[in-house]
Amino acid sequence: MANFLQQLINGLTLGSIYGLIAIGYTMVFGIIGMVNFAHGDVFMVSAFVAFLSFLVLTQWLGITSLVAAFVLVLIIAMIITGLWNWTIERLAYRPLRGSFRLAPLISAIGMSIFLSNFVQVIQGPRNKPVPPMFTDVIHLTTGSDYDITLSYKQILIMVVTSVLLACFWWVVQKTSLGRAQRACEQDRKMAALLGINVDRTIALTFVIGAALAAVAGTLYMLYYGVVSFNDGFVPGVKAFTAAVLGGIGSLPGAVIGGLLIGLIETFWSAYFSSDYKDVAAFSILAITLIFMPSGLLGRPDVEKV
Repeated sequence: MANFLQQLINGLTLGSIYGLIAIGYTMVFGIIGMVNFAHGDVFMVSAFVAFLSFLVLTQWLGITSLVAAFVLVLIIAMIITGLWNWTIERLAYRPLRGSFRLAPLISAIGMSIFLSNFVQVIQGPRNKPVPPMFTDVIHLTTGSDYDITLSYKQILIMVVTSVLLACFWWVVQKTSLGRAQRACEQDRKMAALLGINVDRTIALTFVIGAALAAVAGTLYMLYYGVVSFNDGFVPGVKAFTAAVLGGIGSLPGAVIGGLLIGLIETFWSAYFSSDYKDVAAFSILAITLIFMPSGLLGRPDVEKV
């Protein structure tokens, strides 16, 4: 039982990161119907931005407060990554929006390869260790054969994820930007006729998705203590799997899918073999789509005529 509770904590922590990345996939797909396969590498770039920002703030500028440094790193990563994704949308995706369906997909894959190789050339192929942060842990049980611990990093990850998801839900449901996003999701042409700036709405959607990916990248760097140029592929694929599992286009589904993928991966590694944890996650996805093709919370796609 103690091992189960420990793995539950670990799975929720990892799933929170996947959920943040998955929202970026599901937002873009919900509005323009395109899978942004470069989103995983945007997440990787944000982890490097957070890493470099942390080194500059702590070693060059002499900031000693970890809390202040973490908040500043988070803000810097969100701003830079948001601007980066805005540039990607403006240069690589917007010109191809009216072309045949494969063109944006090919452009997204090309942008993913570009980002990965760009970071590899700039930072080198080796893993970059991150100075330890928030290393203290809370012992939930003591004196037993298996000690259950909850680290400050895990608390921070789950709290930050919950707060940001609540704020983002409020933006989508209660603000004019959220209404514009939902209108573009239903019918972009009609939204444009009603006076909504579709290009600006889509660009802001890319920026928001990148900002959430930046938070995920910062938390990923904090949790694992290392960053690498190829960190975008596997987490990106798992986050996309989470978005599909929860129902691509559904924001709650993306979060639920991320949590499920994190729990499946963690429990499989603990009770079976870590070599097949990815196989287990993708197998659950395949089984779910056989019986629920739209995902857990997805809606059937209705062809507009």
